[in-house]
Amino acid sequence: SFNVKELLELKEGSLEELNKLRLGYTELLGAPVLRNEISKLYKKIDMKNIIVFSGAEEGIFVYMNVLLKKGDHIIVQFPAYQSLFEIANAIGCEVTRWTMQDEIDWELDLEFLVSNIRNNTKCIVVNFPHNPTGYLISKEKYKKIIEIAKQNDIYVFSDEVYRFLEYKESDRLPPMCDLYNKSISLGVMSKSYGLAGLRIGWIASKNQSLLKQIASFKNYTTICNSAPSEFFATLALRNKGIIVKRNLEIIQTNLKLLDDFFEKYHHLFRWIKPKAGSIAFPRFVGNKSTDEFCRDLLKSKGVLLMPSSNYDYGDRHFRIGFGRRNMAEALLKLEEYLEENY
Repeated sequence: SFNVKELLELKEGSLEELNKLRLGYTELLGAPVLRNEISKLYKKIDMKNIIVFSGAEEGIFVYMNVLLKKGDHIIVQFPAYQSLFEIANAIGCEVTRWTMQDEIDWELDLEFLVSNIRNNTKCIVVNFPHNPTGYLISKEKYKKIIEIAKQNDIYVFSDEVYRFLEYKESDRLPPMCDLYNKSISLGVMSKSYGLAGLRIGWIASKNQSLLKQIASFKNYTTICNSAPSEFFATLALRNKGIIVKRNLEIIQTNLKLLDDFFEKYHHLFRWIKPKAGSIAFPRFVGNKSTDEFCRDLLKSKGVLLMPSSNYDYGDRHFRIGFGRRNMAEALLKLEEYLEENY
């Protein structure tokens, strides 16, 4: 992550601009200058199609509460960020998990999607690049999901928070909101840009009727965003290339370390190399559950991995993040643990 000094150094005169920033209420939809920068991430979206939130979490919460009602049905790509299905559960919706399997390298079964659409299906929830597997669907299958949604007149909520962290730029998917009018694309400053402390996220859609309802609901959550956060988010997006390039360099360096590590310990892990993002979801094939494995590792070596039970996805996988500069140090600690115990 960048610090404040590093962000301000991206543009001459930024400190002076920050010193002049007024700290009154900001605009409900987000600062126009920020929404304009966000719109440049898309091809068919302009600033009127953007609403800025205090992080992606608020965007998910507001969208779900506006779109869904008790008795509606949604289909959610799974495993998933918890809010993508638990908010719908809390509303009283029926939730079908579109479960990915590592036996087929996390590939999604489109026949499952088609066969599970009902008369009351309101929304399909997808996430590419995927948290926690790093899976990236092919462009052909991606377009088929859109075709299925159009044929059934179903909304699509597309979590795109790891977009721009594809290892091959040619693999990058077009934003869902550019392709389908009944879709929402979710973005945030915390993932691809590494600026979680700003607490700035957004949704983008061409569906003006839905956006109007979402904006009205935001009046009852945060009302508006932090002025300094919007300032820094605007500055970061204007220098997106520099920030993303640095983050990808860290990821690619760490990914090589992980490739070597999992090759060495192939008898203990099944490693499906991700195609994008800064997280992966290996399978542990040792003689413990991943709950026990992760707990022991944390206690003895101070290394934190997230067991798959936290995703309600069994007890054989764990999430590993590799977006930090101290990855080599962490892997040495993990290797020490394995050598001592296996």
